[in-house]
Amino acid sequence: MPVRRSIAGIDSPEALAEAMRAAQYIADEGLSTAAYLALALGKPLLLEGAPGVGKTEAAKALSAVLGREMVRLQAYEGLDASAAMYEWNFPRQMLAIRQAGDAYVNLYGDDFLIARPMLLALQRPRERLLLIDEIDRSDHEFEAFLLEFLSDFSLSIPERGTIRASEPPVVVLTSNRTRELHEALRRRCVYHWIGYPDPQLEAQIVMMRASSVARDTAHRVVAAVGKLRAEPLAKPPGVAETVEWAEAATLLNAQGAPWPTAFARAIGVALKDQDDLAFVAPRLDRILQGAA
Repeated sequence: MPVRRSIAGIDSPEALAEAMRAAQYIADEGLSTAAYLALALGKPLLLEGAPGVGKTEAAKALSAVLGREMVRLQAYEGLDASAAMYEWNFPRQMLAIRQAGDAYVNLYGDDFLIARPMLLALQRPRERLLLIDEIDRSDHEFEAFLLEFLSDFSLSIPERGTIRASEPPVVVLTSNRTRELHEALRRRCVYHWIGYPDPQLEAQIVMMRASSVARDTAHRVVAAVGKLRAEPLAKPPGVAETVEWAEAATLLNAQGAPWPTAFARAIGVALKDQDDLAFVAPRLDRILQGAA
């Protein structure tokens, strides 16, 4: 497959980072480079990182930049080919047989084929971006099945034959690393690890995503979130929680709650686990020091 220097007018990692910023996503040099190379080489992009660091949002931003519909396949334990690829509309086939009587009916025509995300991506590779979200939630059998798809970008339908994409579709896989992915899957992808953003970048994200939040508030909530992430929590707050916490506290403050009380009252927006809330409660005043 030839290397493409320009994709949808994007001819460098810097240009991609700028376009993603216009799509309300701030990509650092590592992410923009990995994403650009995946597009140029026609390879899937594998994004790993803790929950809430912006992996799915990165896929959404790429979809917006490329002007493609995002087709999302949410992985889960027990995910099988029928949910990921296609299935036949059995009730409609039965109805067609009854209505046809003795006439011939092609039961495997397009009218009876229900395309699922992977097939949808192959059918229109220039118009769609396939997001396979949280691939680590699927079982090993589905991961093995995925290898063929990611190698050849084709699917075999016994009744129809092999369907192959006219060009490699844009595919983004995300993983929260709840388990190790197979090495063969990694080899087929361009890999990038997304960590928590540094405080300066996270404050920029807050101000970009929540226009009602003041600069000082953004920096203070980011500092508090940094302290929360340093605690041994089951579910530390992600970037989305940082943005929402800043918005929620700003709303309460506008209604009369003083700082840092507004942050404390909105803590349920940042932490969403009862054990975490109970653990943090006696430490919250210390964590919020400086958030006034």
